[in-house]
Amino acid sequence: MTARLRLGVNIDHVATVRNARGVGYPDPVRAALIAAEAGADGITAHLREDRRHISDDDIARLSQSLTIPLNLEMAATDEMIEIALRHRPHAACIVPERREELTTEGGLDAAGMHNRLAPMMRELAAANIRVSLFIEPSPHQIEAAITLGAPVVELHTGHYCELDGEAREAELRRIADAAALAAKNGIEPHAGHGLTYDNVAPIAAIPQIAELNIGHFLIGEAIFVGLEESVRRMRAAMDAAR
Repeated sequence: MTARLRLGVNIDHVATVRNARGVGYPDPVRAALIAAEAGADGITAHLREDRRHISDDDIARLSQSLTIPLNLEMAATDEMIEIALRHRPHAACIVPERREELTTEGGLDAAGMHNRLAPMMRELAAANIRVSLFIEPSPHQIEAAITLGAPVVELHTGHYCELDGEAREAELRRIADAAALAAKNGIEPHAGHGLTYDNVAPIAAIPQIAELNIGHFLIGEAIFVGLEESVRRMRAAMDAAR
């Protein structure tokens, strides 16, 4: 197993609440600093094309304020590449994005987008930005990530979280197999989407996975217990699973 499973906290939905009223609070940068104090190893923020939650100013302030790594989730567009190169986050996770979706609904088709992704990934890597591809846990997509030279993949756990019983166990095995295949080929596997206190342990127990990125649940739970406590509880659940 990796030495310590890292926790990346996604603070997008602090910005969602702020934007509902068009005011300056709650501040996602403040949330990021609280999460870091509570045990987060990194902060994730998704700058969407339509700016529905995180804003350009949020990315600028996060870049200036954080002492832990910033992972910029972004679509494979020229605009987002330019923003990443301007702010130089620790990492850029390339995700699929559709305007009509409520949240990211599945993994990137790294195989089908090879010719578009390859020059973008080279440009980001040349700026010392660690590139991650958010993909489905399938051998086909892992093989595409290998061909592209991706240093990191983030495996989509959304389907696992939606399933029950034998179907969930089958999806868990698929994730574990994908993580093992990635690690065998020198790619660091991460995972995320839909993870909660109740379902995180089996994912956290997969020995090759180095990092989990969790957001919506932690921000929702923070309404009841506070952000510091919600992050600490997730950190404890992940540690117990290892």
